[in-house]
Amino acid sequence: MSGSRPVTPVRARDVTHYAAETDVLVVGFGCAGAAAAFEAASAGADVLVLERAGGPGGSSALSGGELYLGGGTEVQKACGFEDGPDDMFGYLKAALGPHADEDKLRLYCDGSAAHFQWFVDRGLTFEPTLWDAPTWMPTTRDGLMWLGENAWPYNEIARPAPRGHRCATEAYGGWLVMEKLVAAAEGAGAVAHADTLATALIVDDAGRVVGATARRHGEDLAYRARGGVVLTTGGFADNEEMLADHAPHLIAHGRVSDGLDDGSGIRMAAALGAATRRMGTVELALTALPALAVRGMLVNGHGQRFINEDVYPGLFSVAAVLTQPAPYWVIVDEEGYESVPERERWGVVPRFVSQTLGELETELGMPPGALESAVATYNTYAARGQDPYFHKDPRWLRPLKGPFAAVDPRAGFHQGGRPSAGAGTGVAGFTLGGLRTTVDGAVLDVSGAVLPGLFAAGRAASGIHGEGYVSGTSLGDGTFFGRRAGVAAARG
Repeated sequence: MSGSRPVTPVRARDVTHYAAETDVLVVGFGCAGAAAAFEAASAGADVLVLERAGGPGGSSALSGGELYLGGGTEVQKACGFEDGPDDMFGYLKAALGPHADEDKLRLYCDGSAAHFQWFVDRGLTFEPTLWDAPTWMPTTRDGLMWLGENAWPYNEIARPAPRGHRCATEAYGGWLVMEKLVAAAEGAGAVAHADTLATALIVDDAGRVVGATARRHGEDLAYRARGGVVLTTGGFADNEEMLADHAPHLIAHGRVSDGLDDGSGIRMAAALGAATRRMGTVELALTALPALAVRGMLVNGHGQRFINEDVYPGLFSVAAVLTQPAPYWVIVDEEGYESVPERERWGVVPRFVSQTLGELETELGMPPGALESAVATYNTYAARGQDPYFHKDPRWLRPLKGPFAAVDPRAGFHQGGRPSAGAGTGVAGFTLGGLRTTVDGAVLDVSGAVLPGLFAAGRAASGIHGEGYVSGTSLGDGTFFGRRAGVAAARG
């Protein structure tokens, strides 16, 4: 959407009729909302969920379905890995930082193995097998994947262990995660009203949030919440005005969302004086295929490497887009390209192929000799199993030999006819900032005091992240703190 209408809180004394009354009112039925609704209903509360779309799921259902979990899960043990909360915390503090929320992060890591079991208890299954290569998302049913834990410098900060957990489905798995969570919430007694857009919060004379107004099928309605309102409305990637104000890095690029992440919950709470945190932080995904990049080189528009290609691909994406001259290229030789099975190439084909690096430089508009110099340096050390500049794991080091190919991330990649969200600029992303909350989801105002009756979780809130991101920390963080918010709201 372009532009935002003012949001004005509604006084409870001005409401003459409530369409429904409940103990806990959850606004938004993605992963955080489903987790909050389940826990609140399981605690004995009456729960009503308002969802603006025609059904539940939101951006969570469209996601890859990765869950960042560790600390010694059954899948980790089955794959032969030892892990503990301290190692998980050490990696995430570094990868999600600087300025990660350490109080939330500590709780998340300490409770991660139990949170994994919570998903299992909700009906998700995980194959006890590992996808053992850098990737955005496996094309198999493997239940465990690396998300940069074994790449430098993180492998020197904490004991590496793979923590990307994927439920037993191929490719995109967010739909299955949401299918199980929605069934659990509804099975616990939560009731959902679809096609219902929340428009403002209702507050009593003491300043307590006691409900929300909404619009459904052209009718203005009011809903009363005796215990609390939980905002799980997503981020603001689809609100151009908010992006311009807070996160302009994302404006020119594609969005990873369901098209409805317009910041509505953030704005409703801000109208009451709610504080926000890390609003300028975004996750960026450059559609460079890690399977190819790790077998070659990721270079900037000047033909220079700038990072080890085996890191979590979101980290090389942010490093490229925020710090390097565009365009960005994956340089790979024929042996490297052919070593990737066709299914794992996601429809990626080289844009330029040349016998010599000089010819490739000309095609790509790079300074003469720049790419030749970069490849020569890379090859010299790769022959020794070394990468002194960026420390890529020796497993992936091999001198590159012609013919050479340049893969253009701006072309995106395809799987089953589905283009990547970043096709165009080659970059897509979403927002990470949101409402400032306690570890139990209570929303804080700008003075640091709790706004009574109001809770938030998921991308509507600022979770465990600082300035970094790792796949699976949206579904993981959203459900973990959504659960805590649901319990707190049920207590009233």
